[in-house]
Amino acid sequence: MPIYNQSRNRIIQVIFALVFLLIIFQLLNLQIFSSEYKLQAENNAIYRKVIYPDRGIIYDRHGKAILENTIMYDLMVTPSEARGIDTATLCNILGIDTAEYKKRIISAIIKNSRYKPSVFEPLISDEAYARLNEDMYKFPGFSITERPVRAYPFHAAANVLGYLGEVDKNFLKNHASEGYDQGDYAGMTGLERSYEKVLMGQRGVKRYIRDNKNRIQGPYNNGLYDTAAIAGRNLYTSLDIDLQVLAEKLLQNKIGSVVAINPKTGGILAMATAPSYDPTMLTGSQRRKNFGRLVLDTARPLLNRALKGQYPPGSTYKPLSALIALDEGIITPSYGYPCAGAYYACGRPVKCTEHWIGHSKDLRTAIAWSCNSYFCNIFRMIVDNPKYKNPRLGYLAWKQYMNAFGYGTDLHPDIPGEYDGNIPDTSGYNRDFGGPRWNSCNIVTLGIGQDRMLATPLQMANAMCIIANKGYYYTPHFVDSIENETIADTQFVGRYRFKHVALGHISDSAFKIVQLGMNDVSVIGTARGAQIDGIDICAKTGTAQNPHGKDHSLFVAFAPMQDPKIAICVVVENAGFGATWAAPIASIIMEKYLKDSLSAKSQANVDRISKADLIPAVIKHWYFKQDSIKQAKQAQIINADAAPVFQNNLETKPIQFDPEAEPNRKDNNDTNAIKTKQDMQLPDNKNIRKPNKQ
Repeated sequence: MPIYNQSRNRIIQVIFALVFLLIIFQLLNLQIFSSEYKLQAENNAIYRKVIYPDRGIIYDRHGKAILENTIMYDLMVTPSEARGIDTATLCNILGIDTAEYKKRIISAIIKNSRYKPSVFEPLISDEAYARLNEDMYKFPGFSITERPVRAYPFHAAANVLGYLGEVDKNFLKNHASEGYDQGDYAGMTGLERSYEKVLMGQRGVKRYIRDNKNRIQGPYNNGLYDTAAIAGRNLYTSLDIDLQVLAEKLLQNKIGSVVAINPKTGGILAMATAPSYDPTMLTGSQRRKNFGRLVLDTARPLLNRALKGQYPPGSTYKPLSALIALDEGIITPSYGYPCAGAYYACGRPVKCTEHWIGHSKDLRTAIAWSCNSYFCNIFRMIVDNPKYKNPRLGYLAWKQYMNAFGYGTDLHPDIPGEYDGNIPDTSGYNRDFGGPRWNSCNIVTLGIGQDRMLATPLQMANAMCIIANKGYYYTPHFVDSIENETIADTQFVGRYRFKHVALGHISDSAFKIVQLGMNDVSVIGTARGAQIDGIDICAKTGTAQNPHGKDHSLFVAFAPMQDPKIAICVVVENAGFGATWAAPIASIIMEKYLKDSLSAKSQANVDRISKADLIPAVIKHWYFKQDSIKQAKQAQIINADAAPVFQNNLETKPIQFDPEAEPNRKDNNDTNAIKTKQDMQLPDNKNIRKPNKQ
């Protein structure tokens, strides 16, 4: 045989040998090393059922369960097994059409592959569950899985507790190592989100053997590979659910918020926001529909105004100004200022509500009667203090005090979404006043809590804790302890047990005189109606200017003066003077907490206040419009001929508004003086802001 033919034969033999070796290797890989086909075979024979654990329960300060669990059901589908089903019957039970059915099957394949079960219909209604159970044999590839969902015995504290939502791709990506799968639920807001790792528990899995017709025959391998679900751990909070329910009742038909804190611990006793919503709306089969309505609601019930509401604090700021002036040595408690009804030293008058001689004869009296002239003057004295060389340095020193009081900075409570308010920096004033040569007259209304100063209700309540404690505070929080607490849990609760003493340098005597002045507010001053029999209250009213309508009613307080147990801030938007609405609401809440009951007079006030409707007309218009649309749809269903007539009436007879009732309102979504961070940066070319009322 020629030599070149021998070489060709060897090459062919080598090729055949290599191909044979590759085939052998692949057979070994598929049968011995790779688990892919084994898993597919097992998936055909084994049904894997996820057991969702009970989430941890949340208790109030008295041990009452304010958030617990109940059982609902998800309809699951494994697309590869969904063959030969009675599509018409299934769609009829679920109230969907065949196009929606196909869309969901495709979505399940994209999200979780053909071979893994995915949620087809979450949290099915009781009626659908009963009908599905009867006809389940018609739907191969579908199964019903239990899922613990939240129950709310008191139907309260929605914005505090938060809600659960189905995880999306971004969530799964960000929590890849935490065991979540498509279709799982996790905390989206409130305590549910902040303490998700504590509350979630650990899922279990049960495996069942199936025959060739997909019928379950029993546990796989006697349950050897099953894993038990581990329930989430419970949270024990400082929240007083009875106080919370009362606060929410008092805020009915209003826009605003209430924050009550135990100054000794920083534990939040109540945090109510209005308008709010029943937390049961965001659980169960109607969750998606209800969530859409809440998002579109112009009154923003999903907005926690206690954390995100940013208001000029108005005269509630004045006790802080007094403490700064005393600590700086600018004034003594006997310092007085001659006020006859306005502050004229900066050219444009800053008016006072009180005109009688002597209402600003000393610090204590000036606090009691909330003299604007007095506090404009001491603010200027702080900023113009000679030891700081120029007003800008004096202003920065004042700003440091305000940040130490918690204004213009995050407090970091244990629920997400906090805004930090605004204590403006010098750059904004440099820009607006044409350079750094501005002076204390340009910003004088900061001295009465106006200008660009903004604070949240949580910050204002925390400032009352500082005054009550004479210089220290604990970070406001809800969770006092965690069930079976470990060292690792310090990441959640450790920071709330740290005592902040940033203002410990202010003397006890300074705090004492300010406390006495605040006590006079409720005895002889602007909030005499807030008195509680047998209890000394330290308080301050405030009426914050609102560029979008009526002024906001504010009130801050703590009690008892000798041994403070509760500090509170109440804000009622578009409600006028602080003493009119905010003060009586705060008084009732403090009485309930301190005495564990309400007098007959206070109970009558609860009924009167809860029935008072202070919601602006523009918000009511939205509700009227929604109700009209709903009625129109119902009319179309009942009588198709009547619908066009009703719609014409809506179009030809719109509600008319008095333009004076809501001045300077930009749009229907801008219903209050809550400002975004962008709003804070808008320049104002006026040197002096309008004064606030008391």
